[in-house]
Amino acid sequence: MPVHLPLPAPMLPEHAEQVLAIYRAGIEEGNATFETGAPSWAAFDAARLPAHRHVALGPGGRVLGWAAVSPVSSRPAYAGVVEHSVYVHPDHRGRGIAGTLLEALIDSTEKAGIWTVQSSVFPENTASLALHARAGFRTIGTRERVARHRGVWRDTVLIERRSPLID
Repeated sequence: MPVHLPLPAPMLPEHAEQVLAIYRAGIEEGNATFETGAPSWAAFDAARLPAHRHVALGPGGRVLGWAAVSPVSSRPAYAGVVEHSVYVHPDHRGRGIAGTLLEALIDSTEKAGIWTVQSSVFPENTASLALHARAGFRTIGTRERVARHRGVWRDTVLIERRSPLID
């Protein structure tokens, strides 16, 4: 039987509670982010670009995963550079949802003229690194001992995808 992936939909305020719950799950697992707690919805909403926030919805409108971008700088020279995140509920990983969300994110950013989508990934998060490699991201380098996380210095792998549509 073929697998039917949920089509990405725009992230809306009614998804807030489930989006933040998925984010908290990623935080608690320890290999998704340096953050130690999820922000309020108001802070989350203000930090992410509205045109590039997607959710994968399951039966009954349940949020299975999400993807979103934040600007890396307010300086005009960096207007086409964003940092992104992709999170999938632990019960729904390994089903292609992250890839579908990442594809929607790439599509929306390219249509908006964004030329670089980047992220920093813990090297232990091999599933995320493999997902991004399949989506055309390249490794820029490893930032060694870039920050402390739960009392331990951690490295991150800086990855980026440059739009083939740029001049």
